[in-house]
Amino acid sequence: MAEEHVATRAFPLAGAFGGSGLARLVVAADATRLSLRAGETALGALSGALEIDLPRAPLSSAMKDGRYAFWLGPDEWLVINEYGDDLMSRLQGIETPFSAVDVSHRNVAVMVDGPGAAAAINAACPQDLRLASFPVGKVVRTVLGKAEIVLFRKEENTFRVECWRSFAPYVFGLLDQGAKDAVR
Repeated sequence: MAEEHVATRAFPLAGAFGGSGLARLVVAADATRLSLRAGETALGALSGALEIDLPRAPLSSAMKDGRYAFWLGPDEWLVINEYGDDLMSRLQGIETPFSAVDVSHRNVAVMVDGPGAAAAINAACPQDLRLASFPVGKVVRTVLGKAEIVLFRKEENTFRVECWRSFAPYVFGLLDQGAKDAVR
């Protein structure tokens, strides 16, 4: 029998810190993430199994007990559990067609918090982040510099920036510079 080898992944932003007095950057703890694709007929069963209502409106999200569901497209969601629970096992036994891929090791999240958080992000992101245009709970797939991100407004002055781990140092660097340049 062949010997089993398991890759050990290095956390790309280990020890990173940054920001300013107006916009603090904190690397979010590891989380479980699912890329979920499903039709209307599977949404009830999936929501029940994941214990969170999958949002059905464009650019919306749902939050419950450290779990988030982000609407990314008409049949696409990013589901995040901050406590690392095994979300895939919750989906066992669902009979209707759906696709779920564990992308926990693909993504990294940076929390941007403070009165200059929107200005820090807007230094490299074209999204209109005024509260009237981008209210609490809104989520979009957009760009930060040249990197694709998923941007979520958790609170008025708190954003979650999800990016692929290979882009994490670049994204963090852009956010850090934007935070240092941020003004109210």
